[in-house]
Amino acid sequence: MTAPNYPLSFEPIFKNMLWGGRRLPGFLNRPAPSADPVGEAWVLSDVDGSLSTIANGPLAGRTLRDVAAAHPRELYGENVPRGGRFPLLLKFIDAAQELSVQVHPDDERAARLEHPDKRGKTEAWVILDADPATSKVYAGFRPGVTPADFRAAMTSKTTQHTLHSYTPTPGDCLFLRAGVVHAVGANILLFEVQQTSDITYRLYDWDRVDAKTKKPRDLHIDKGLECSDFAAGPCHPVAPAWSGRRERLVDCEHFTLHRVTDGSLFPVGAAGACRAVVGTAGRGELVWSGGRVPIETGSVLLLPAAVGVCTIEPSGTMTVLECSHG
Repeated sequence: MTAPNYPLSFEPIFKNMLWGGRRLPGFLNRPAPSADPVGEAWVLSDVDGSLSTIANGPLAGRTLRDVAAAHPRELYGENVPRGGRFPLLLKFIDAAQELSVQVHPDDERAARLEHPDKRGKTEAWVILDADPATSKVYAGFRPGVTPADFRAAMTSKTTQHTLHSYTPTPGDCLFLRAGVVHAVGANILLFEVQQTSDITYRLYDWDRVDAKTKKPRDLHIDKGLECSDFAAGPCHPVAPAWSGRRERLVDCEHFTLHRVTDGSLFPVGAAGACRAVVGTAGRGELVWSGGRVPIETGSVLLLPAAVGVCTIEPSGTMTVLECSHG
């Protein structure tokens, strides 16, 4: 197999969700998979059953997992993750309706409650669009809420009143460690980076009925409560740390997330390390030692360690996010 020595792009994996909207296919310049609402587009994934497929160059048609297994050093550099699996899942979310009130386990609980090979799910969101009149984010418990309070609220169907909520603004970044109970409100478009995990414990689903099954979706109260962190408190947008033109949004043991908005040349990537670059506004070109590739809103490019530092040449002002694994 050819070594991954060029910027890799991938085919998005669309996920039909009852709360989803219609924006993601157009946002990613891809045809809609069906007439059903699309809630998520997984743009970089090594989750079983949803493996990202390379869309460009000599490795087109190969999965991310194929390349990671065959060329770990060329892909990751020295920081090869435990188990060899790509450790991050990147996605866009289009919430036309509220997502369920939910929580994700940490690594220890994921292994204990699900399977020894499973990982937890710490995540970060960047808000791309929101309706100032109707959109809300729910993240973390209000001060003083106890497990007994939360159980009582679930029984009385007032779960949302136990959670901190606020009206998001495009550009906001929220960092949600595993254990933080949360929900994305209606009319929000966001980017998410998270650990490679698809474990979600649904605690409340707004009393809605799935139009296809004619039944409410399953809840996972016992596991969800075991994973819920009542000491974490409200979750607020992060305060970026600036370094020149770069904002450091998140730096945790699982991943880092930076943002750059600029109208002149700026570097992305790193020598000997793997980076993912995501366009969230504007357009331009990514220039590397072997050529140049277009990058625009919705583009996701994985820069293998073998590629090294690249340059963004924006056409006007452009915003990109840069992700790396811990």
